[in-house]
Amino acid sequence: MPDDSRVRHRTGAGLGLLLALVLGAVLLTALPEEDDREGACTPRTVSSWAAEPDLTGEFARYGDDASRADDWTGGDGTHSVRLPDGRVLWLFSDTYLGQVYGPPNPVGESYAWRDQNTPLVRNSAVVMSDGRLQNTLPAPLFPDPAPGQWRWPVAAKVEARSPGSSDKVVRVLLWTRTNGTYPWIYGVPTATEVATLSLPDLRVEGIVKVLDQQQVREPERRVLFGTTAVTSDEDWTYVFGGDDAQAASRPASKAYVARVPRDRLAEPDAWEYWDGGRWSTISSRMKPVLGDGQRKGVGSAFTVVRDGGTWVLFTMAAGAEGLTTVTSYWACSPTGPWRGPTKGFSPPLPEQKGEVAAYNPQVHPALGGRLVLSYDVNWLDATGAAAQSNLSRNVSLYRPRFVTLKLGSG
Repeated sequence: MPDDSRVRHRTGAGLGLLLALVLGAVLLTALPEEDDREGACTPRTVSSWAAEPDLTGEFARYGDDASRADDWTGGDGTHSVRLPDGRVLWLFSDTYLGQVYGPPNPVGESYAWRDQNTPLVRNSAVVMSDGRLQNTLPAPLFPDPAPGQWRWPVAAKVEARSPGSSDKVVRVLLWTRTNGTYPWIYGVPTATEVATLSLPDLRVEGIVKVLDQQQVREPERRVLFGTTAVTSDEDWTYVFGGDDAQAASRPASKAYVARVPRDRLAEPDAWEYWDGGRWSTISSRMKPVLGDGQRKGVGSAFTVVRDGGTWVLFTMAAGAEGLTTVTSYWACSPTGPWRGPTKGFSPPLPEQKGEVAAYNPQVHPALGGRLVLSYDVNWLDATGAAAQSNLSRNVSLYRPRFVTLKLGSG
């Protein structure tokens, strides 16, 4: 288990997600419980993996492009969704815009760099076409809901504007957090929202709150949904979330699941929550589907993929391995039972003096034809100033990296 004080005081861009994810474990989800029959699925684990230098390099190319000052130059919380016209929308949480300068940096190192006073925005979106990143939407895309609050985008789905409609929109799940005092130095979980983006121009049409958690007295018991969303063959979208147990010094958070009829993510009354025995429209009755608060559990972000009849969820391992190692769980139903954690793997980290960590593994079905997983990289440090300085003197650190996975029998 890593030193708690080091984890709690880690700061810098996007480290709210890093704190929540690095000690987490993966959740596997997505078949409705009626499909949990004997022989419907088989154990799955990662049998091999390989780095994806071309995709990683595309984000490096785009981030280093100095032709504009309002483009994305680095971010975390990486999510993606394929649009009906074939473009891919990439969504990020805390993001650097600004200007990138070629090496050497101000201390003589051979890294591209940015001014360490470059401001951060809380979210951003970048559009990819034919495998090439094209443009950054005006940032932040999702405005702060109130003073001292902000929005982090997570999973996104293309839906019909209303059930039965041929008009398509993008629904983006959002986490709202509020400034807090220690140990909530990365914000207090506040609410889950859903934004609607128009197509094809990707304009924010509206944002609705689907789950307000401010009435839950203990912040560590508040649940934010949307780290991953999977639409099943039975016309349900299963949306997964977790609590913030790490802030209460528990090594792993607990995972929860909700379901929403297809094309109704933006309707709060359509959401149902698993209460341990059945689906309920009363959110206060929800019970976790995975997590013992110690060796097993999830971070506040994790990701899900379906392989045949089996669903696999990826996250950073619990304990000390959580800084470097991705692990997984598998199940035959969104409500469990969850089996694992399985043997993990450690994707490559950049060579850099000091401490860096991998976090926030996310699968990207938007890329099609292969199982591609991204992970974010950040600097571990005792003070925010030192972290931001290190991220700025080497801009390649605070960007997603990618691997391709192959699954085999557990």
